[in-house]
Amino acid sequence: MMTRTVYADHAATTPVSEAALEAMTAFMKEHHGNPSGLHSSAQAAKKALEDARERIASAIGARKNEIHFTSNGSEADNWAVKGAAEIMKDKGRHVITSSVEHPAIIASCEHLREQGYEISYLPVDDNGEASVESLKEEMREDTVLVSVMMANNEIGTIQPIEDMAQLCKDNEVLFHTDAVQTVGHLPVDVNELQVDMLTMAGHKFGGPKGAAALYVRQGIKLPPLIHGGGQERGRRGGTENVAAILGMVVALEESIRGMSEADKRLRAMRDRLIEGVLSIEGAHLTGHPERRLPGSASFAFDGIEGESAALMLDYRGIQASTGSACSTGSLEASHVLTATGIPETLAHGSVRFSLGDGNNEEDIDHILEHMPVVVERLRSLSPLCNCGKKED
Repeated sequence: MMTRTVYADHAATTPVSEAALEAMTAFMKEHHGNPSGLHSSAQAAKKALEDARERIASAIGARKNEIHFTSNGSEADNWAVKGAAEIMKDKGRHVITSSVEHPAIIASCEHLREQGYEISYLPVDDNGEASVESLKEEMREDTVLVSVMMANNEIGTIQPIEDMAQLCKDNEVLFHTDAVQTVGHLPVDVNELQVDMLTMAGHKFGGPKGAAALYVRQGIKLPPLIHGGGQERGRRGGTENVAAILGMVVALEESIRGMSEADKRLRAMRDRLIEGVLSIEGAHLTGHPERRLPGSASFAFDGIEGESAALMLDYRGIQASTGSACSTGSLEASHVLTATGIPETLAHGSVRFSLGDGNNEEDIDHILEHMPVVVERLRSLSPLCNCGKKED
């Protein structure tokens, strides 16, 4: 087992920042009231909750009353898709999404299909990018909702969200974006993007798990996804996790302050990593070569299994993944990779490195030292692969 550990799976989750951890610990030590109560301890918790709501809103250019806290990004995605479809059903039952969305969006759309809605999936090019033109072609009079992610969680490709949202606005169609991978890493302003709904999750930018938010533009009244209480102005039942929400806010503000510097540093390391990995025979970059998240470097390798590569890398002190953390354990090839036209056999050989604040140049050295060895070893064990093998 290697003594050095390189964490390169920030797209799955990020370590909690020290500032966020300190803020949560201090709050939990000093406050224990339920924010729905009437006494002074409860009101102190309520004040902290509403302060956090205002700070989240300010960070993305929203109004305070447009921020609704949830427990995770998948819950927010479900609420946006199912809720929007419900309130718009009298206009029509046609929903558009992309073929590379997070499972939370795809599963929500499939749920709507079972309820009688028609779902259209936008195709993507070989870089994983959907086009405004394809959205325009799919738009119909009975289209009520479009949901396209801002950046892909597996391959890092950034979508043309602003232009898509403008098209939806022109056609009086609601537009939602899953921005879980982008908030805290790229500038996000809901008014510049012109989106109606936007999902974020704290654990993707240094906050804790268990805290997320859904932005809902003023005037859109989503029905509750969770019933049973009057929290979140009657739209989401359940006592709010105030400490986790505070940690999310602190982490987001910290990320935004350091965004410019982090962007330059991550891009430099990412590009060096990409260049080094592509020197391996049979290695293919997945996702857009330029319009991608700063820390995202994802590959597909001829003749190996991504799961085996991830395990062997872990043994060598490198923590990476085969794609979405929400899909780990599935024996099927990534729907994101196959949507880009990658054959299933190659898609099974996917490895994703996602860099973050804790990474440095020595980490890249470590990955580039061991990745070729892992690939060569796995290929030597495969009776079906001739990649890189010397002929007798």
